[in-house]
Amino acid sequence: MSVETFKVSEDEEGMRLDRWFKRRLPALSLSHLNKIVRTGQVRVDGLRVKTATRLSSGQKVRVPPLKPEAAALPAKPAIVPADRQALRDMILFEDRDLIVLDKPFGLAVQGGSGTHRHIDGMLASLPDERGERPHLVHRLDRDTSGVLLIAKTRKMAADLGEIFRSRQARKIYWALVEGVPKPAQGRISLYLAKGEGMEDRRAGPRHAPQERAAREKMRIARHGEEEARHSVTYYAIVDKVAPRCAWLSMKPVTGRTHQLRAHAEAIGHPIIGDPKYGSRPQNDPRRADPLRNVPDGVERKLHLVARRLVLPHPRGGMLDVTAPLPPHMAASFDLFGFDVKRKDPIEHAPD
Repeated sequence: MSVETFKVSEDEEGMRLDRWFKRRLPALSLSHLNKIVRTGQVRVDGLRVKTATRLSSGQKVRVPPLKPEAAALPAKPAIVPADRQALRDMILFEDRDLIVLDKPFGLAVQGGSGTHRHIDGMLASLPDERGERPHLVHRLDRDTSGVLLIAKTRKMAADLGEIFRSRQARKIYWALVEGVPKPAQGRISLYLAKGEGMEDRRAGPRHAPQERAAREKMRIARHGEEEARHSVTYYAIVDKVAPRCAWLSMKPVTGRTHQLRAHAEAIGHPIIGDPKYGSRPQNDPRRADPLRNVPDGVERKLHLVARRLVLPHPRGGMLDVTAPLPPHMAASFDLFGFDVKRKDPIEHAPD
């Protein structure tokens, strides 16, 4: 292999040199990269650099002769036609920078123990002309349906991620909850932490599935407690069938794991169909089956949808996308006579 010169792409803006090599020449070992950088064989715009040097779009990287195996490009991931079509069927909005999906109930966003099919893996079936795959910007629980934002490039993912971190993104969720919360509009401000607290551990021995569920569940924590993180949600009742259930519009200010589900349980009105969060006390033997509270005629599925996402588009203007109700929630809305066109108090509330 002879000396080669690569141009840094717009998508590689701000990337460290070592990570740039990992992306462009993944077979090159870190020890060999350190050697050719240390000896000045790698140059950026003619200048010596370090592996931690940040690159800018348009710069030229000189790469010395490498062994054929080190210069080999990675094999392109296989495109699964069924995944490609499934993703296409989910698209609510698309432009040259991003895709907004309507994620269905039951499909995980990322892989995990025992999870083999998920959005992140399916995205490999939507490569661009350079073979680059899209990137996740945020997450939804497996059983939460609705708006999911995908970036087409690494740089766009970083720009959108910063918008989420700076809380410029406005997210609105709809949920059906047990009973009718009072007051009709409110603010939930709590500290959340993962796993069991002392009171849960005193409840006695658990079976393995119960222990795993307890570790995965978020619990109310005290300020200053280890791993406790502040969480804030605004909610408003849109409609109700008292005393059975209420349709809530929920706007999370923070983005903690299971935040809306934990908050709904904390105010005594868990989301209908939620298998993990229930309102029964710890000593109630029926707590093992919180789905017993699901009203007759309603599917035993989580009734939570990421309804709307509004945020500034990195290239200018606003992105404003609304997802339809998933089939099981649409059926429940019909059952209770809820009209999706009804005015949502949260949507018109000031930030």
